[in-house]
Amino acid sequence: QVRLVESGGGLVQAGGSLRLSCAASGSFFSISAMGWYRQAPGKQRELVARITSGSSTNYADSVKGRFTISRDNAKNTVYLQMNSLKPEDTAVYYCNLDPRGYGLRDYWGQGTQVTVSS
Repeated sequence: QVRLVESGGGLVQAGGSLRLSCAASGSFFSISAMGWYRQAPGKQRELVARITSGSSTNYADSVKGRFTISRDNAKNTVYLQMNSLKPEDTAVYYCNLDPRGYGLRDYWGQGTQVTVSS
């Protein structure tokens, strides 16, 4: 059984920084791509950043140059460093563990709220 627990969200002023963490229990972390998604009120969930098992990364255009995703396989943890935050970054941020390349289902965390005040 896989469980994902996000932490690090909160309230920050525009221009500030936050670091999100997602700790995974169970198997599959090292073989899985890991992603951070977000969902703002009234909007669809969108991909923010993704890192493969080989540590290749991709980012949404809206966060390129401001956010950095990283992973620590020894700790079964993925991080999202968010700098130069903007009010439009306000959303619930979700962690995703994706081993579907191996014919397995993906998993989601419960989400952590990030609020950026202007």
